This record gives sequence, structure tokens and C-alpha cells, in this order.
Amino acid sequence: MNSELIIRSSSQQVDFALLKDGRLTELHKEEENNKFSVGDVFIAKIRKTVPGLNAAFVNVGYEKDAFLHYHDLGPKILSSMAFVKRVSTGKLRDFSLKEFPLEKEIDKNGTINGALKTNQSILVQIVKEPISTKGPRISSELSLAGRYIVLVPFSDRISISQKIESNEEKERLKRLILSIKPKGFGVIIRTVAEGKKVAELDQDLENLMDRWIAMCKKLHGAHHPSKVLSELNKGASIIRDMFNDSFSAIHIDDETLYLQIKDYVQAIAPKQENIVKFYDGKIPIYEKYGIERQIKTSFGKTVSAAKGSYLVIEHTEALHVIDVNSGNRSNKSNTQEDTALEVNLLAASEVARQLRLRDMGGIIVVDFIDMAKAEHRKELYNHLRDEMSGDKAKHKILPPSKFGLIQITRQRVRPEVNIKTREENPNSHVVGEEIEAPIVVVQKISEELKKLIKKDYKRITLNTHPFIAAFLTKGFPSVRTNWFMEHKQWIRIQPRDAYTYLEYHFQDQNGKDL
Repeated sequence: MNSELIIRSSSQQVDFALLKDGRLTELHKEEENNKFSVGDVFIAKIRKTVPGLNAAFVNVGYEKDAFLHYHDLGPKILSSMAFVKRVSTGKLRDFSLKEFPLEKEIDKNGTINGALKTNQSILVQIVKEPISTKGPRISSELSLAGRYIVLVPFSDRISISQKIESNEEKERLKRLILSIKPKGFGVIIRTVAEGKKVAELDQDLENLMDRWIAMCKKLHGAHHPSKVLSELNKGASIIRDMFNDSFSAIHIDDETLYLQIKDYVQAIAPKQENIVKFYDGKIPIYEKYGIERQIKTSFGKTVSAAKGSYLVIEHTEALHVIDVNSGNRSNKSNTQEDTALEVNLLAASEVARQLRLRDMGGIIVVDFIDMAKAEHRKELYNHLRDEMSGDKAKHKILPPSKFGLIQITRQRVRPEVNIKTREENPNSHVVGEEIEAPIVVVQKISEELKKLIKKDYKRITLNTHPFIAAFLTKGFPSVRTNWFMEHKQWIRIQPRDAYTYLEYHFQDQNGKDL
């Protein structure tokens, strides 16, 4: 399976689209003013403790206080707070933790008042971004993610990804990490570390230690609250977490960002540096790779699945509900049971894609078409599990209930991607037997074109919705042919999937709007 990452940059945000075999599977964006991303570390103060919730509210600079539950403190919270106090006052300048005496661990069944007090300084990390009316969810058990390993301060534990199945490989990696791990730090070995040599792991560890030391230097005299460590930019973090041999290309339309990503790929995978490519075509990058069209067909209440079936996706405050419909697939199989199984398997693949694409989290209930045979229900359940196996978000899938419902819980760490694709009917304001709106807009285009040609503009390009573009170019003589006969100038027409139905823009030969 070939993977491509398409990165589009604008003045306000950077958009990331992950394609697998040309099909859009994930969509992310990094906004310029987003100050609370998952992985960011803040030096903050406890606002108040709430024994009834066994949690504390922490001021991290957001309009709503961040929520810190006792179970998110981590066993070494006392060591962390002692370290912060000594570094902030300038009494400790060695940040390596080699000589730092660790405090005793807190009781895992203890209370928040036994561990924290109001106005104490504390290092916290964002684990869930602000969503709806809630502030960020935070943890004081810090982790610094690298390409192959995750560094955990104030710990000595070594953990290995469960996705590494070979016991020999697990033992090999554990021996390597033990030989290079600094004192006072724990390490989580990631799945992509499988088969890697000690030099690569050691380089990753050094990079993480450099980030830790740079963060600690900011603590002395730091304002409360303030961000002391930023997660990597979105592009680098996506590449860090997902990059593998299946990546065939990374296309970027911003030169500065292109150089940054190229340098990062060169650092983590020098042999694949040449897959990072700068895109400078006149057609917008999302149009070039068919992403705008896929966005329009993949978002919204109704989503088309394969072979005529479709999904209806509803969102409530408590959960998401997905209904599976056979559509015009209902007459293709010999029996009702065969039809139900075929449609359900196709729908399960689309459900798995939609969860990743929209970053849907919380509780998801999928109403598949009822199936009488137990082996068919088991086949559907196993197929859905396989389709979701590549999902990086933590999730759990329950077997089908007696009503044919499959319940899914999926980790939610950032707001759901919600793109409005529904447009107002352009003919809704038309009264009586008047001309339809598309005909009106074609007349307007013709009139504006006449004015531009009178102003002696050359090599004019018309950007418009694909339906309007087809209306102008199809048939003989087409509308464009008539324009050529009238004005003695050939007009280039560029279909734009991102445009609304009646939207259009003229551009000159340099791509500047007229």
C-alpha cells in the first residue's frame, strides 16, 4: 500500500492530507494560533483541588482551567515537583537527573489533597486538547516522543510496544536500551524501533535529551503559566509517528515548510530524503491530487460507500450513531443474507476510514444490516477489527449485540474534524418560470469576460465549479467555442472542486485575480 502526504500551507494554517493508494484516509490541520496541542508541556500552578472528583484544576493559560485527575499525576509526581522547585529557584543546574535524589512514589489509591496543594508549581503535559466547553486534559507524567523511543523522566522502567511480537527482538531491544539509557529516565520502545541498530536508537535518545535540557533551561524564572516545550510541528509529528517504507511521496506547496520537512526526513531516514517534493504548480495542490473532491464526498451527514451502499452519520452530545444502508446494492446478490454480509463488509471498511478521517472519538454505535447467521456476524466483527488495526488512536470494539449493533470506543484527544459540504440550492430563490440559476451565472460570466477583453487582458483563465466548467466546454459548438468566435481569444477553463456551485473567478496569465 502506497502512502502519500500532501501538505497545503496558507497564512493562517497548514493542512495535512494522508492518502493511501490515492484514497484520503486522514485529514489534519495546524492552526497558527493553536496554543494547546497534544504533547505541549507547561509550567503552571494548581488553582484548586476538588476532593469529590479526586482531581485538581490547573491554570495553563486557557479560558477554562485544565483538568488533572489523581491517576494522571504519575507515581513520581513528588520527584517532579521537587525538581521543578529546585530548577525554578536556580538551586539545581544539572538537568541530567544522574545525581537527583528521587522522592518516594505516591500511593496509586491515594487522594488529590495528599499529593497537591493550591498554588504549587507543576509541570504538566497536554493529553487532550480543549473540546467544546471543556478545558484541556493534562497529565504530570511527562513523556517526550521520538522516532523510535519515548523518554519518561523520573522513571527507570523500560516498556516495549505490544505490536512487536518476537520475544527475541524484545530482548534485543531491551538490552540495547539498558546499555544507553541515562539514569533517572524511563524508556518506551516504539513499534518502528523493530530491527533498528543501537546507533539509530542512541541518536534518537540524544535528540530527546537535548529537548529535555532545553526545556529545563526555560524553567528558571519562568512566568506561570507558560509553555516550556512545544510538540513538533504537525508535519514533523505526523512523519515521526507514521513514516515507514510505504511512503512514496510527500508533496508540499510552501518552500520554507518544504525545507524544514526535508531536513527532518533527512535526519530520520536519509535514504528516503528524495521523496519530499516541492509543489509549485498553478493548480492548487489539493485540487491536483483530488483531495478537494474527496473531502466533498466524504464529509456530511450522508456518505457514499462502495458499490451503491451508503452511511448516515449523526452526532449527538453523548455519542456518534452510524446507520448502514444497502442503497441500490440490494438487488445484486442471490439472497438477503448474502446482500447483508456484502454490504456490511463494505460499510465496515468505510466506517474505519471515517473514524480516522473525521477523528471521531468517544462512543460510536454502528447499526449494521441484520444478519441471521452467527458466522457472518463473526466475519463482520473480525473484518472491522482488521480495518481499524492501523488506527493510531486507542480504541475498543465490542462484538455485535442481539440487535446487530456494534459499539466502539475511540480515544478523543482533539476536536473532531467537521467540514460543511452541504450547499444551498441555487434555484431556491427562483420564482415561477424564470431561468435557472446556473444559466444566469453563465450569462454573468459572459458579460464580465466581454469587459475584461475590452480592457485588453490576454491569456485569461476562468476558475469555476466542475459542473459549470462542463456546461461551458461540452457540446459543439460549446459556449467557449462561441466566445472564441466572438472575441478571437481562447479562454482556459479550470474546474475547481473547492468552489461552490455558482462561484467563479477570472485570473490573468500570472494567476492573479482580475
